[in-house]
Amino acid sequence: MKKNKMLLIAATAALLVSCGNKGAMTGDNSYPVQTVSPQSATLQSTYPAVIRGIQDVEIRPKVSGFITKICVKEGQTVKAGELLFVIDNVTYEAAVRQAQASVNTASAQLNTAKLTYENSKKLFANKVIGAYEMQSAQNSYESAEAQLSQAKAALVSAKENLSFCYVKSPSNGVIGTLPYKVGALVSSSSTQPLTTVSNISTMEVYFSMNEKEMLELSKTAGGMADAISKYPPVYLQLADGTTYQHEGKVAKVSGVIDQTTGSVQVIAQFPNPEHLLKSGGSGSVVVKHTNNSAVVIPKSCTVELQNKIFIYVVGNDNKVKYTEITVEPQNDGNNYIVTGGIKAGEKYVTNGVTKLTDGAQITPITPEEYAKRIKQAEGMGAMQK
Repeated sequence: MKKNKMLLIAATAALLVSCGNKGAMTGDNSYPVQTVSPQSATLQSTYPAVIRGIQDVEIRPKVSGFITKICVKEGQTVKAGELLFVIDNVTYEAAVRQAQASVNTASAQLNTAKLTYENSKKLFANKVIGAYEMQSAQNSYESAEAQLSQAKAALVSAKENLSFCYVKSPSNGVIGTLPYKVGALVSSSSTQPLTTVSNISTMEVYFSMNEKEMLELSKTAGGMADAISKYPPVYLQLADGTTYQHEGKVAKVSGVIDQTTGSVQVIAQFPNPEHLLKSGGSGSVVVKHTNNSAVVIPKSCTVELQNKIFIYVVGNDNKVKYTEITVEPQNDGNNYIVTGGIKAGEKYVTNGVTKLTDGAQITPITPEEYAKRIKQAEGMGAMQK
């Protein structure tokens, strides 16, 4: 009799241990039940993103010629006004000298015309010459003035073209690729730029949100300007999966919806003091939203079938109902944030859901009682070894 009693205890302990999170706790059909109560939860949305410098300037030549000197290297930090390239300037220097000679000639002709005009005015006053001669002298003087102005304009243009042979950085930044080498012929119509200067002190990260999200955001905040100012900080997940150490801020939203994708372009700015981020890189923008009245259900309490999620809701008669719930698409891997199907105050089964069927009668126990029975069962099982 004693031997049979020991076998019964061992069998009971084995049943309690083997059920664990999968079955009923005891033969009395007891299941742990939890009441739904709102709690704080963080929602996370992720968007593919492209990283660019806050100012990416393509450097293109304004004049045609062979590159005679490259003064920078790829990745080099430069300042505004720093010399980047030198284009063959012999032709343009000659054009400056020619334009200067034209200015000198026009200036001499103007001096002569002025003397003639001044003399003609005296002769006309003394009635030595007539009105025709006087007007001719005046016209010649004015024409000489115009020719000098034209020559000076040509000189300015020639000097400007010569200055274009010395390609300088328009802003502070970092040098991009250098597709052309010394000796290459370039012009304003060249397909590729000489290089790109990227200001990467602050980075702009481009991502897209769908039209529905933007409408909800705008309506909630009372307008897009307010929505941008009140938008929570955003985070950047880098290509290697790590999270960038500095948080960003949404700065701009496109006013046009892309008809092809139905999305709106959003730009977030991130500080880049370590120059870790590079223009042209990729990553993902992570947006976190806190919901202080969320219904959170552990994934272990649910059953997934044909892309639908179900739980067992416990009624007042202690019968379970196989109930479909809707959840946020984003989750932390362990819990669902429920958007429909169950509400605060209702009860659901937390363990043993694979043993239940719709309409089954159960004996509810608390999760604490469930944990206590598990511990007792494990203890009895250890005693029999």
